[in-house]
Amino acid sequence: MKSFKKIALAMVAAMTLGTLVVTPASANTVSVAVTTKADAADTGAANAPLTVNVPFDNVISDTATTTSEVLTLTATVVSGTPVTFTTTGNAKLLTTLTPAPTTASGVTSLTVTPASTTAVAYLYTTSTAASAVTVSVLGASTTLYVKGIAGPAFNVALSVASTGNIGGTVSAVATVTDIFGNAKATAPTFTAINATAAAAVADPLVVGRYTSVVTLPATSGTAAVGASITAPTAVPTLATAVTSASSIVSTVDLAAALAAEKAARANDAAAAAAALAAAVKAEQDKATAAALTAAADLVKANAEIAKLKADAVIAKAASDKALADATAAHAAELAKVKADNDAAIAAMKKAFNSLATKWNKKNPTAKVALVK
Repeated sequence: MKSFKKIALAMVAAMTLGTLVVTPASANTVSVAVTTKADAADTGAANAPLTVNVPFDNVISDTATTTSEVLTLTATVVSGTPVTFTTTGNAKLLTTLTPAPTTASGVTSLTVTPASTTAVAYLYTTSTAASAVTVSVLGASTTLYVKGIAGPAFNVALSVASTGNIGGTVSAVATVTDIFGNAKATAPTFTAINATAAAAVADPLVVGRYTSVVTLPATSGTAAVGASITAPTAVPTLATAVTSASSIVSTVDLAAALAAEKAARANDAAAAAAALAAAVKAEQDKATAAALTAAADLVKANAEIAKLKADAVIAKAASDKALADATAAHAAELAKVKADNDAAIAAMKKAFNSLATKWNKKNPTAKVALVK
C-alpha cells in the first residue's frame, strides 16, 4: 500500500513539473522584448505601433536603432517552451539575418523552440500601413503592432489638367512614393516650358502629395509641365525608379472658344430648325397630295354612282315600257280571242235557233227552246 502511494505521489509531482514547463509566468501574456526599433518610445500598442525602416535597398539589415530594417523579437519563456510568432498585414518573419535576406524572404508564421528561456524571431515590413505580430505559447499570447517608415523617394507621378485658359492658371499635382509605393514626404521640383511653375506646396492632409500653381502663357498653344525627384540608389532587383513625369497642357482662349461654341450651337439650332421645317412641310405636302387624291377618287366614285343611277332609271323605263307593251299586246290578243269566241258563239246560237225554229214548225208538239 505504501509503495502504491509513493508511485501516485511521483506521478502527481511529474505532472506538476510538466505544467510548469509549458505555462508562462503570466497566465495571459508573453514577455516580449523588442530591439532596434526606430523610436524607443514606441510601445507596440495599437495607438503607438513599433516603427522600423522598410528595406528599400532590398537587403534586410540589423544596424543602428534608427536605421535598422528589422525588429528583433525576444520572448522570455520557460526553457524549451515552443513559441509561435504569427503576423498579419504586410509584416514577415525571419529566423536568421545571415546571410543577409531580401524582401523575397520571410514567412507569416513560425514556431521557435529555444534551448534556453528566450525565443528570437526577426520581423520586417514593406508598408507604412499598420501590421501586427502575435507571440504565443500554450495558454498565453501577446500582440504587438508595427508599421514601416517609408524609404527614400523613388517614384513621382504627375496630374494636371489637359487644357487651360490663356493667361490663367492650372494646378499640377505630384505624388511621391518610395520603392514599395508608400507615400514619401519629399518635395519634388516642378518645371514648366512656355509657362511658369510655382514652388511645390505640401498637402496638409495627404503625405507625399504636392501642388504647384502653373501660370499659362497669354497666347494659345501648348505648355509642358514636369515634376522630378533626385534619382535614388538603383535597386535593379526590385524596380526601376520613376524620377520624372510630365504632361502637356493646351492653352486656349476660353472666351473665344465659348463664343465659337455658342455660334456653333446657334448654327446647329438653325440647321435643326430648318430641317424640322422642311420635314414638316414635306409631311404637309404629302398629306395634301393624299387628300387631293382622295377627293379625286370621291368625285370619280360619285360620277360612277350617278351613271349607275341614270342607267338604272333608263333600264327601269325600258322595263316599264316593255311591260306596258306586253300588257297592251296581251290585252288586245285577249280582246280578239274574246271577240272571235263571241262571234263563234253567236253564229252557233243563230244556227241552233234556226234549226230549232224549223224543228218546232215541223214538230209543234215537241218544240225545242231557243237559245238566247
